Amino acid sequence: MAPIHCYFFSEVLGLSTSMTVILPQQTSRQIGMQSAAVRDKHPTLYLLHGLSDDDTIWLRRTSIERYVAPLGLAVVMPQVHRSFYTDMVYGGQYWTLVSEELPAIARSFFPLSDAREDNFVAGLSMGGYGAFKLALRHPQRFAAAASLSGALNIGNPDFSLPDARFIFGDKPVAGTDNDLLWLLQNLGPSSGPMPKLYQCCGTEDFLYEGNLAFRDACRKANYPSHVYEEGPGSHTWSYWDEHIQNALAFFFRDRK
Repeated sequence: MAPIHCYFFSEVLGLSTSMTVILPQQTSRQIGMQSAAVRDKHPTLYLLHGLSDDDTIWLRRTSIERYVAPLGLAVVMPQVHRSFYTDMVYGGQYWTLVSEELPAIARSFFPLSDAREDNFVAGLSMGGYGAFKLALRHPQRFAAAASLSGALNIGNPDFSLPDARFIFGDKPVAGTDNDLLWLLQNLGPSSGPMPKLYQCCGTEDFLYEGNLAFRDACRKANYPSHVYEEGPGSHTWSYWDEHIQNALAFFFRDRK
């Protein structure tokens, strides 16, 4: 595997920003690493960071490079600051960056597949919210998505976010396409095949109740493929390092 940290000019943001990318590498000489055969166009995981982090955090706090090596999976990790993967009212257009500009730029830089069955998205906390928002708003692009301890019920009036006014303005999130529960309620038959969803949260996590709300909303909406896991754990990197492995197993469970 070959991690790359690169800067690019975002026309959406009007400034330079960054992403960290892991590319598959066929090798038998890296001690303790197993690698899969390299394809012409790599299957890709868009891996999203949390509120206090950046595009380098998954490499620094987990063994994601080692976990994806045997899968031949490229990983694209963008920098979105504290935007909640949203076109901010007072700030940058980070939703447009991640949903439109980032895939096009990443594929122009690196040999990444654009086939739906080869594309996945996952994240923790704020990134879990971003991952499910991408999956639900663009189901035609992703085979599966995963949320680890995600902030999944931000439409709840009791959800506290210090930067909320800068991100969403003065209007409530509930009932908009930034509200994941609203998106679940309004999935129509014309939506086509929906991405498989993997959701997990520790029972001691401060976002646990919001995760229960999303789980119940999936059940009410009869979401076609949703796996929910809970158990002891809080908002920690030890929990996410363990459960990103479960998410990868879920993504690749049915692949030949």
